[in-house]
Amino acid sequence: MNAEKRRQIFQRLSAANPNPTTELNYSSPFELLIAVILSAQATDKGVNKATAGLFAIANDPAAMLALGEEGLRQQIKSIGLFNSKAKNIIATCALLLERHSGQVPEQREALEALPGVGRKTANVVLNTAFGQPTLAVDTHIFRIANRTGLARGKTPLAVEQGLLRHTPREFLQDAHHWLILHGRYCCLARKPRCASCPIEDLCEFKEKST
Repeated sequence: MNAEKRRQIFQRLSAANPNPTTELNYSSPFELLIAVILSAQATDKGVNKATAGLFAIANDPAAMLALGEEGLRQQIKSIGLFNSKAKNIIATCALLLERHSGQVPEQREALEALPGVGRKTANVVLNTAFGQPTLAVDTHIFRIANRTGLARGKTPLAVEQGLLRHTPREFLQDAHHWLILHGRYCCLARKPRCASCPIEDLCEFKEKST
């Protein structure tokens, strides 16, 4: 795929949704961090349902730590992998208080040092909470980047590096959200909705559906 096609793809996605953002509900970097940790192998809708009650009683590291693992498990038991997530979140809250005065760090290395926080989660927080031009490659973005030809790669990191290299700078800040939403609602995994896709004529996917 050439640079002009990539530019046109992002121009169209931008025109259709000028101010994209995450569908996770949050009101602080800490709440976003917890929501993203909880979102692994879970839907945003399911996470939002659980965090509505959780954040009402614990919306900072100290309050979350005070819940303890068992108290947190009761709040998030509707979410998959809630046992391991509760353990990681409690440990993360302890480290935030110990190392960062209760604040979510704005550096990748510090974020990835927190339990339950990998590269993808760190990228979401850096981009959405702190406005850094990062790209979190989830299953949607991995699929779309390879399908369309935007940035082909065999691993999420390879796709991330390709997107960072090829995405026009003016679109880099919001590219993460445009691609996730496009994958969630249009370029579906089993049967992409090519007939109603705004970038269908620019996409290099050979097995388009009608």
